[in-house]
Parts: sequence; structure tokens; C-alpha cells
Amino acid sequence: MCGRYRLTAKERWLSEYFNLDPEDVEWAVRWNIAPTDEVATIRQDRHGPKRLFAKMRWGLIPFWAKDQSIGARMINAMCETASEKPAFKESMRRRRCLIPADGFYEWKKLGPKKKQAYNIGMADDGLFAFAGLWDRWKGPNNTVIESCTILTTDANPLLKDIHDRMPVIIEKNDYDLWLDPGMTDPVKLTDLLKPFDARQMRVYPVSSTVGSVKNDGPECAKEVSAVEDGSTQSSLF
Repeated sequence: MCGRYRLTAKERWLSEYFNLDPEDVEWAVRWNIAPTDEVATIRQDRHGPKRLFAKMRWGLIPFWAKDQSIGARMINAMCETASEKPAFKESMRRRRCLIPADGFYEWKKLGPKKKQAYNIGMADDGLFAFAGLWDRWKGPNNTVIESCTILTTDANPLLKDIHDRMPVIIEKNDYDLWLDPGMTDPVKLTDLLKPFDARQMRVYPVSSTVGSVKNDGPECAKEVSAVEDGSTQSSLF
């Protein structure tokens, strides 16, 4: 799964990297993004060759849901079955997005009550993008919530020792295809939904600081010794 990540790039770099209008990008640095938080997303304008920046709630609320509480259980979707599941199949066809990040966190079990947190990202600590799906839910009093989920796939060789799943990371050259609103056949996107090349990535241990949503500073991603910090984390959220 992917249950915690960071996006620390400044607005200017986000707009340049993802080819966005700088005036549309509004983002404050985040080191510890958690489910139900507001997150940055990128989607394609259906009426022209332009990418759009939007902030959405992390945890997809299907348009048909009776209430928004279902979103807390929809932070991830398995790429192998997303096109078949009622909560995701329509979004897989028509509402795909990119979710920018420059690192994500995973916990390795060391014992019954002991876990080690790791930061996972690119070898150069640069920007990348998860494959995301989004939906628009209308609630009481015409309340509208746009929300999203992160697709997951099998872990690559670098991560298998930590967890058996990892978020789908889209290659930069494939952004246009993934976002293309005219591409409504999920089968034609299958090749994009594969474990990311481990040779381009880096993993290192971080402290238990990231385990609490109250912490949202650079200390969350600071590298530590795994031996010194195999600390107990009873809760991640």
C-alpha cells in the first residue's frame, strides 16, 4: 500500500516539471501527507491541450456513495483489478490523474510490535508522479468533494524486502498517455502500470517521527541508522 508520502517541491518547480500554468499552482511544502489530507493532483483539460492543477482529498469517494466516510478506505486501488471494481472502474476509464511526490514512506516489520520506517524515492531525490484516479461526489446541500486514490502494483526488487506492494509510478514520457481523456480502454494502459525501475530509485531508513501525523517537517525524511532507530510504532495515522 501507500499510506504516507511527501511533496516538498516549490510551486515554481512543480509548474515547470509538469508543464502547468504557474498561476494555477498553489501548494505549501508537505513532508508527511496522510489519508484524508488535501493533496496535489494533475489532470488533462478535456477541452484543450492543457494540464490542470487541482487539490483533492486523498481517499476516493465514488460518485454513487451515500456518504463520504467510504473515502478513508479508498486511499489505494490495486491496478490489477481497478478496472473491474465498482468504486474505481469508471474513474479508470475517464478520470485518471497524476499525483506528484518526491518521496513516500513504508514500514518494514521487525517484530510483533516493532517497525522500521523508510523513505523511498528517486535516486536524485527528484520529483515523480503516482498513477491516480479521481472522482467527484455531491453530498447534502450540494456539497462537492473531489477526491483521489493511488494505484498500487507489485513491489520492485528494491522494495520487496520492505513490502510486497508499491505505488504505481508513471514514467514522465507516459504522462500524456495516462492523462489522455480520449483513452477510455484501460487494457491499453496496462503497460504503464508496472513496478518502477529499481535502478532509478533509492531507499533509506528514517526515524519514527514520520509515524505521527502531527509531525510535518524535514525531520520526517531525515536519514538515520536503522539499527539505532528500530522503534515501536503502534499507529501510523
